[in-house]
Amino acid sequence: MKAPLAKKIPHSIISHGTERIDDYFWMRERENPEVIDHLNKENEYTDFMLKDQQQFQKELFNEMKSRIKEDDSSVPYFKNGYWYYSRYEEGKEHPIYCRRKDSMDNEELILLDENELAKPYSYYEVVSFSVSVDNKLLAFCEDISGRRMYQLRVLNLENGKVTDILAENCGSDLAWHNNNKSLYFLKKDTETLRPHRVYKLELGSEENQLVYEEQDETYICGVSKSTDFSTIFIGSYSTLTTEHQYKSASNDDDFKALLERKEGHEYYPEILGNTLYIKSNFKAENFKLFRCNINNTAIEEWETVQEVNENVLIEDFELFRNHLVVQEREGVSRLRIYDLSTMESRIYPMKEDTYSLYIGTNPDFDTDKVRVGYSSLTTPHSVLQIDLNLFEEKCLKQTEVLGDFSPENYESKLLTTSTTDGARLNISLVYRKDLFSQNGENPLLLYGYGSYGSTVDAYFSSSRLSLLNRGFVFAIAHIRGSEFNGRSWYEDGKLLKKKNTFSDFIEAGEYLVENKYGHKDKIFAMGGSAGGLLMGVVANWRPELWRGIVSQVPFVDVINTMEDDSIPLTTGEYDEWGNPADKKYFDYMLSYSPYDQIEAKNYPPMLVTSGLHDSQVQYWEPTKYVAKLRELKTDNNRLLLHTNMDAGHGGASGRFEQLKEIALTYSFILSELEISRT
Repeated sequence: MKAPLAKKIPHSIISHGTERIDDYFWMRERENPEVIDHLNKENEYTDFMLKDQQQFQKELFNEMKSRIKEDDSSVPYFKNGYWYYSRYEEGKEHPIYCRRKDSMDNEELILLDENELAKPYSYYEVVSFSVSVDNKLLAFCEDISGRRMYQLRVLNLENGKVTDILAENCGSDLAWHNNNKSLYFLKKDTETLRPHRVYKLELGSEENQLVYEEQDETYICGVSKSTDFSTIFIGSYSTLTTEHQYKSASNDDDFKALLERKEGHEYYPEILGNTLYIKSNFKAENFKLFRCNINNTAIEEWETVQEVNENVLIEDFELFRNHLVVQEREGVSRLRIYDLSTMESRIYPMKEDTYSLYIGTNPDFDTDKVRVGYSSLTTPHSVLQIDLNLFEEKCLKQTEVLGDFSPENYESKLLTTSTTDGARLNISLVYRKDLFSQNGENPLLLYGYGSYGSTVDAYFSSSRLSLLNRGFVFAIAHIRGSEFNGRSWYEDGKLLKKKNTFSDFIEAGEYLVENKYGHKDKIFAMGGSAGGLLMGVVANWRPELWRGIVSQVPFVDVINTMEDDSIPLTTGEYDEWGNPADKKYFDYMLSYSPYDQIEAKNYPPMLVTSGLHDSQVQYWEPTKYVAKLRELKTDNNRLLLHTNMDAGHGGASGRFEQLKEIALTYSFILSELEISRT
């Protein structure tokens, strides 16, 4: 079967006196039958090229599925008189959301059964829900396409009736007024998908009231409610600047600004009684913590709680009646715990060198215990409860991995090296001890992201065991563009310094080979979304380094996307990539844009994935990218495009359907090395 060749329709684009001809621009026509036909042909070709792997994919799927406890449930959390949790039933794809009054020994009430709600749809997900203060109403947002354009409905918890759709094209944020009748929610622009309007829904009213509209197209909106139910916040966010408004959740006063926006100032508030606690980068690149009285929010009146540290990034914080818990990062994350009566603080010690840590669900502020999420490359996801007075830890739940998994059979490490320009570079990795070769013979999969300050920490994956148990080393490169080494690490990997992200990843791969963590002919690269941009660049820059590349929903058509402000997310990302209306940014982006830099040369085997309804990276980017690669590349290596025709940026809904996509990826990688069995 021959690879599908897309037709070429030259489309001229002139920017700053530079003409570019895009032969595949026509693929943006989502409703064009020829586009859908081409995507289907690409999927058929991928199926054909992996035909010999179909049985192996099924084996991989069953292998990964066998490690999952099918009748599992989450750790219950207590909120406003009820214990809330979700659970799965054996053989079912979707969670069931439940609660019990006062005690987990009392009768279960099923709130939402996603399995029932999902029946009419090929894609379905409940993305958020919120219960009114009187516990009688549950508002929820559902996604029926994967495009992250949600619809809003309300469930009456007394009679079990669900309303028809009350609003469409919504964001996921929900906040009930304490009158139990008014609900604040977001609406998105139908073209750009930017959440920019806050509405108030009055139950029984046919019209929703517009409360706030964000006029600046580089900002998005959010709405939330404080843990103590006292305050409703509206947040406006750009890449570099924030602004927050607030009002009492118990009266009909208008929202008022906490502190008006000032370019470059990011601040994030939470409230305890009459005191606001604020994370802010005011004169502090790595952020400070402040507090002030709710009635006197002038920045000159802010009191410093935690001073800035050039080596420590303040990531998040959680307020309790007697304690303040701060999540801070110095390479890996850690917890600093304050006693609010003395303002003395202590750091809670973690037991591993590389791991993932985050403040979990803590809706009850009147407690001396905090819940955190924790995992590592060898430790399954765990919910830990830490006593803030005694500094004692209790594991409430660790995800059970069925089969013969034993953490002691695997080894994880945090490696440190330096880049050619002198920056510190860290790499987390894991391998199975009895399959690791000291002579550097192992195949290696290197994962990277490196954008938006988003840090990919060392986390556990039971699916990944299917690679480790076949001798693979898995590594995560903590490259610039993330915040692994603080805010400066992010600043040094964006805008006109974006190429540092790509060179860091390449140097990480070279370092691992030189230090015998992987064989030079068996190193694979993988990344998604902005990490797919990374894959596109490293394929162009160093194609000979990679045995294969997996590029998931890749952002590869940088110039065309950033020049089109009708595309979702574009206007809000000028501070990340630059605005190509400015020639210096245009020239710099053009110099690395994967789609524009494809050349007539050999490329490694590649699997590219996409989602037709993707709201983040439009389906045509990976589609055009593959079409142009097919036209120009000079090798006979496999180039495969798989588009999920029913999903968006996050792939398939349903816990087992997602495993099928992982099985496809792993079978592609393993088949390159002709590895098929444990």
